[in-house]
Amino acid sequence: MRTKGLVAGLLVAAGAMAGGVMAGGAAAAQEVQPADLGDERHAGYYYPSPQTEETYVARARTLQEANRTLRLGFVTGFTQGQLEAPTPIWFVIYAKGADSEKMIITALEEGKIDTLYRARGLLAALTAMARQLPVFQEHGLQDWFTFFDLAKMLGFEQITISDGKGYAHRVNIE
Repeated sequence: MRTKGLVAGLLVAAGAMAGGVMAGGAAAAQEVQPADLGDERHAGYYYPSPQTEETYVARARTLQEANRTLRLGFVTGFTQGQLEAPTPIWFVIYAKGADSEKMIITALEEGKIDTLYRARGLLAALTAMARQLPVFQEHGLQDWFTFFDLAKMLGFEQITISDGKGYAHRVNIE
């Protein structure tokens, strides 16, 4: 697989994904105790401490070219796609961490992403969108890879999804 074309395709795809509105996972969510978060500096600032957490063992591998610039490019492309869409933005995706390796998805409206089931619903919608990306379809991965696999390819290590008020769920990507 040609990674230069793949990387370019991923960046273009980010905008295309956002114009519409991914769940994998072989793990069940588990309750998280506050001590389990270690020195999590983003909890309490960008989102409340996650109540649940799971680990997704990715089917994809991290791209050799995956770096901070690529992850920020993906987030920027996704946001640009949202801004160009005819519908109002009701959630945002952004990256944090020393190397922008932590993806955060936050609702901007009351009553959205406020349960584990709604969080998984949004992630399932993002998977459906990712599976339409040429980069997945051209390589026959549309029935196999998920949004979590896309995140792994880009080098994200975790995704935290929150209602922006009192609920958060963490997905660690291995």
